[in-house]
Amino acid sequence: MRNNLQTTRRQLLRLGFRTASTLGAGAAFGHLGRVNAWAQSGTDYKALVCIFLFGGNDTNNMIIPLSSAGYQQYQTVRQNLALAANTLLPVTTSQNETYGLHPSLQPLHGLYTASRDLAVVSNVGMLVRPLTRSEYLQRSKPVPSNLFSHSDQTQQWQNAAPLGGLSTGWGGRIADKLVGLNYPSQFPVAMGVSGNSLQLVGQTTQPTSVQDSSFGLEGSDDSAVSIARDKALQEILAMSSGAVLVQAASQVLTDALKVAQLVDQASASAPPLNTVFPDTGLGQQLLQVARIIQIRAQLGMKRQIFFCSLGGFDTHSNQLGSHAALLTQVAQAMAAFNNATGEIGVRDSVTTFTESEFSRTFQPNGTAGTDHAWAGHQLVMGGAVNGGDIYGRFPTLALGGPDDSGNRGNWIPSVSLDQYGATLATWFGVQQGDLPSVFPNLVNFSSQAIGFL
Repeated sequence: MRNNLQTTRRQLLRLGFRTASTLGAGAAFGHLGRVNAWAQSGTDYKALVCIFLFGGNDTNNMIIPLSSAGYQQYQTVRQNLALAANTLLPVTTSQNETYGLHPSLQPLHGLYTASRDLAVVSNVGMLVRPLTRSEYLQRSKPVPSNLFSHSDQTQQWQNAAPLGGLSTGWGGRIADKLVGLNYPSQFPVAMGVSGNSLQLVGQTTQPTSVQDSSFGLEGSDDSAVSIARDKALQEILAMSSGAVLVQAASQVLTDALKVAQLVDQASASAPPLNTVFPDTGLGQQLLQVARIIQIRAQLGMKRQIFFCSLGGFDTHSNQLGSHAALLTQVAQAMAAFNNATGEIGVRDSVTTFTESEFSRTFQPNGTAGTDHAWAGHQLVMGGAVNGGDIYGRFPTLALGGPDDSGNRGNWIPSVSLDQYGATLATWFGVQQGDLPSVFPNLVNFSSQAIGFL
């Protein structure tokens, strides 16, 4: 690993700002001049940081029961994918139940057991309303459309619409409710650091996308040639082409350059961080988030939502090694980010949480891998988290048992995405009366808060 935060300001501010919607980008960057006042955000600051694990994270190997009966059941069904009990990292719940974290999560173990900045939310997934095995098999209640489909379940996790019909994401709808808290700053409240994300798109909120560990134009520096080239580009962008799409694209780039300039100015006075981030894709994304949070006051921000991601979790074959490497990347990046929020002084104000479109079958397939399933466990990290515990009901690990939608260990969720997201949204500041417009399905669940925040 290397300390990526020691790079120069100019190296940091390179190509990367792009809007999530070409035609809607103007709304995201309108009246950027207002940010010039550098309004101070004071102590009322909160950020949500999503880490989406694309492909379907096998959480059956991420959190494992360590009771004698529980581990025996796990070992019997998992066969060649079973992790040895003596390699697991033990954690205890408030009910004195013992589980083991995957050994690759070692960097996060102390956050659960010591500082209690880490919690597990068990068996989370897409639901229309509470559902039992018999109701699922009899089709007596509606279920999310196209279960076990990567694209459909990814979309549903991001728009919280298990039956379809929504073109916005629940993060964007949260931002719609709270964007006024950042006034007079017009800096984008929602930001993706791994490409565009439906989760951040709202009715009025249009997110910005940051890529390549940077914020400005590729090759832009303080040289005379670069300055002349940048000036020429600005003149081209200011010209009227008469073509609607060309004009829209020009406005997108113009606004993005304005935002990059604002970040450049704000970063100029920011001290270098000492936190060492891993030189991995997810590590670099969370580095970006940490740097933007560091200059929150200069940008006048009181609420921010970030979207990060890591792919590769579609482990249909030879899972053990690849899954261990992926979880190592997740754990190292999250631990570094937790350290950075402490260094910045916002650990209690930043909540980081994981998502994945589904977990994987408890029973392995014939190629040392697993197949698409349903509910899985998620990690939530931050100083405001009621950590050191597992929330929700852990599934009964029995093929064809009460929590299996079939006979291979496709766990039916006991916690809906709506409940998971509503808990995050409430902490973030969304009022109780506004929750149904963010999560339209939430009214179907009697318990709307999980308690991890």
